[in-house]
Amino acid sequence: MATVAPNSMNTSKIDKEKGVTDSSKELDAGALFVLQSRGSWIHCGFHLTTSIVGPVIFILPFALASLGWVPGVLMITIAALVTFYAYNLLSVVLEHHEQLGKRQIRFRDMARDILGPGWGNFFVGPLQFSICYGAVIACTLLGGQSLKFIYLLHSSNGAMHLYQFIIIFGAATLFLAQMPSFHSLRHINLFSLILCLAYSACVAAGSIHIGKSKNAPSKDYSINGSQQDQFFSAINAISIISTTYASGIIPEIQATIAPPVKGKMFKGLCMCYAVIVSTYFSVGVSGYWSFGNQAQPTIVSNFMGDGQPLLPTWFLLLTNLFTLMQVTAISLIYLQPTNEVFEKWFADPKMDQFSTRNVLPRLISRSLSVILATFLAAMLPFFGDIMALFGAFGCIPLDFILPMVLYNVTFKPSKKGLMFWGNTLIAVASTLLAAVGAVASVRQIVLDARTYSLFADV
Repeated sequence: MATVAPNSMNTSKIDKEKGVTDSSKELDAGALFVLQSRGSWIHCGFHLTTSIVGPVIFILPFALASLGWVPGVLMITIAALVTFYAYNLLSVVLEHHEQLGKRQIRFRDMARDILGPGWGNFFVGPLQFSICYGAVIACTLLGGQSLKFIYLLHSSNGAMHLYQFIIIFGAATLFLAQMPSFHSLRHINLFSLILCLAYSACVAAGSIHIGKSKNAPSKDYSINGSQQDQFFSAINAISIISTTYASGIIPEIQATIAPPVKGKMFKGLCMCYAVIVSTYFSVGVSGYWSFGNQAQPTIVSNFMGDGQPLLPTWFLLLTNLFTLMQVTAISLIYLQPTNEVFEKWFADPKMDQFSTRNVLPRLISRSLSVILATFLAAMLPFFGDIMALFGAFGCIPLDFILPMVLYNVTFKPSKKGLMFWGNTLIAVASTLLAAVGAVASVRQIVLDARTYSLFADV
């Protein structure tokens, strides 16, 4: 680890800007070029919002339909409070190590330095990469589906297939993926924040309009299925709600803040959770109120009845356009961990970031990464079921369990105190949720397996 005096913040800052890792004094192109520490807490808020809030919130009415009004709304509230607390714990741990002159800029750095090298290299690192790259694949699939929906609004008998729209979306992502650093996404992520507010307002307004119309669907808030089905549906719903708050890149986002970082992450999280409260509850509550236990896995599907739109075509077009543009920003932000690794492997930190020596490897590696994600999205249009399993195995450990463990190991709070046992309780409960959620996800994959088909036009 870097041996810098606790009050030598300037030295730490210089080391970071030169790309010096926190475990050695070797130049690190990933830190130097991708994780540039130049942002403010406002930029941090943009990044956090884009990493957490996305069209995945369209599934919240479906989750509420599996839980009912009181348990569903309570679960959305608890998940918000727990993740806000967990992300603040991560930030506090990161700030503590920065004050010791050991600024950690990656999740795997935290695990390696606090828990040991094996945890960083063989657990947290691979887990984070799989979740982030899986999110890129899922966003590419969702982007293609949004494009296809827009296409069918104007050409209901069109001959184009889903994989063609996925390729179109992938081409746009490939171009934008060449943005050089995480910090360079700040304006895109500001636009993303505005877009998620816009489409959430559209979905909430659309749900309320349909629910109050003369052709409103009957509102039945009972929970469907046998007791066994209700149990697994409830567990799956809790897992879904929990993973909608997942980020998985909190340390990397904090790394974009210019030193000293103390207090800045908290402000960014407050901005982010203000957006979360206004979007999650409005979409979840309005969608469930309007459609009850008939809420679909994506509430936008309920806006179509017998193949006919229940809302004006222009309104559906606008909603999907907002969604499409924001999904692009989410894809870019979840490409950053792989971009950082590619930069570390192939770039030369002793040369200029935009020299030919560094630009060509960056162009090739990032392009191949996006091309592979696009191919997998086209080949696996049922990837959403797989991501539910990834969420149970990956998002819950990274965002609910590890923050508690890292805080307790770093600060060693008294075992007689509330902090230690509160963190331990959250970690244990989250572990049980991850295990049962994984079983429920596997069960859902088995049930849906008969409908799976490679390169299916869904």
